[in-house]
Amino acid sequence: MSFVDPEEVSLEEGKFLVRLAREAITEFLRSGKPTQPPPNTPETLMVNGAAFVTLTNLSEGREELRGCIGYTKPFEPLALNVIHAAIAAATEDPRFPPVKEWELDSIIIEVSVLSPPEELPGVGEELLNHFQIGRDGLIVSEGFLTGLLLPEVPIEYCWDKTTFISETCVKAGLEPTCWLRSSVKVYRFRTSGFKEKSPGGDVERRDLRKEYRERCGKSYSITEEF
Repeated sequence: MSFVDPEEVSLEEGKFLVRLAREAITEFLRSGKPTQPPPNTPETLMVNGAAFVTLTNLSEGREELRGCIGYTKPFEPLALNVIHAAIAAATEDPRFPPVKEWELDSIIIEVSVLSPPEELPGVGEELLNHFQIGRDGLIVSEGFLTGLLLPEVPIEYCWDKTTFISETCVKAGLEPTCWLRSSVKVYRFRTSGFKEKSPGGDVERRDLRKEYRERCGKSYSITEEF
């Protein structure tokens, strides 16, 4: 099945997706009805794809999470998936009350386009050789419990690989060392992230490796390739 490769999404297409997400949230808060991709949607964005939408509230120069929901499998056109993820991030994230329309003036929107998850080979410590800070997000799964962290998260907290995979276990509701068990499945996925510089403002493509170097120094290697 064909899907949108996040690395092939152009900056202009990324800008389109972020603006589409903002329009979808605004319209839903006003009418209670989801929108559809507009006629000028780029053809490539009507190929099946998966995305997360993250909302952060900008207050006194600091960003605080306001909602984040998305999908890991490309089961519908990417543009439509972004609409659904945006509305869900604004109204269905159980950690927060639904966003009010007036809040949008202080909310920054980010769209992350995902590649399909790929199970990591090996067990225990071997897993650390098969994902990269600044490139990969992680999913940890055991039984009915699943946790996902986007690749932006270890950048924000300057985590190394061990901390990243351990925190993904915690996100799944498991103990931090769960990834050492052979019964636990760990997956990686890539993203391309597009984020507003200010609420409703210009959109830029995130360079997570650069952010990691600048924010966290060079304590951890970020240059390996697989």
